[in-house]
Amino acid sequence: MQRLSTSDVPARDRLPYLHDFVARHVAGLRFRPADSDTFAFDVAAYFLDSGTTIGTACYSAVHGERPKDLMAVDGRQDYLMTIHTSDYEVAIEGKNPLVIKAGDITLVNEGTPMAFALPSTLLKVVALDEARLAALAPRVRSKGFHHIAVGSAGTSLLTGYADLLRAAAPVGELESRLASTHIYDLAALVVQGGGAEAAEKARPSLGAARLELVKADILKHLTDPEFGISGVAQRQGVTPRYVQRLFEQEGQTFSEFLRDARLDLAIKRLQILGNNASTISTIAFDTGFGDLSHFNRVFRQRFGATPKEIKAAALRRCQ
Repeated sequence: MQRLSTSDVPARDRLPYLHDFVARHVAGLRFRPADSDTFAFDVAAYFLDSGTTIGTACYSAVHGERPKDLMAVDGRQDYLMTIHTSDYEVAIEGKNPLVIKAGDITLVNEGTPMAFALPSTLLKVVALDEARLAALAPRVRSKGFHHIAVGSAGTSLLTGYADLLRAAAPVGELESRLASTHIYDLAALVVQGGGAEAAEKARPSLGAARLELVKADILKHLTDPEFGISGVAQRQGVTPRYVQRLFEQEGQTFSEFLRDARLDLAIKRLQILGNNASTISTIAFDTGFGDLSHFNRVFRQRFGATPKEIKAAALRRCQ
């Protein structure tokens, strides 16, 4: 992960550093702060593979553009996919500005001149290789700018999966390659309009991305003893049976993943707490287990030791 913020460079050098960082990692753009004295930014980029970047940018109010003179210098022709947390305006090829609502997706070819005005905002971005995306979504070449409203087919899955990659970058070449494949398949599905043919082509990536989002939802609700498959299925907009099938494809069940995740949380708390006053029963209940004897049994099966033994070992280390 590469990162740059206003705190990293002297005030006089901020714009040159920002231009250089964005050009090297995402796209060739030119910025003009609404207020130079208070202008602040925090930008980050992760390279998924050659031609594909996942990034975020937090800006105070700023105007930006990709003018023809800059295009002539760098010759970029790839796509920039963006999602903003605030409404903003963008003008494509000198036409009247369009208002883009928060959460909408825009996809613009870097060979297309544009200008935009951003309020203070958090911007999420995915830089995509033109040839690779067009091979999956020929429609993308029909115009230089695509505006996809929030809630359109596939948008929540694409943005949710991209958010997961920003929060936890893939480890190793294989994971990065798989994640990149999923991103392109999901982007193609959104560009093509979410039709049956596009969905069928993206089916493996749809399942993989959905499973990762389900797992993230489970980890978020581990400590809720009432948490179950119905709740996560409802939040993901799928059926409980579909969630079960996703786990079965990995040779696991929803219940097994939930149990093991809770056990992982429990052993971490036992190892960290050591001589803390929290009892084993408190830790069991706080990590979502509703029955202490069941907790002790599955804990020993998983880790080859009882919770009491793990806590005692942690206590000895603290002494």
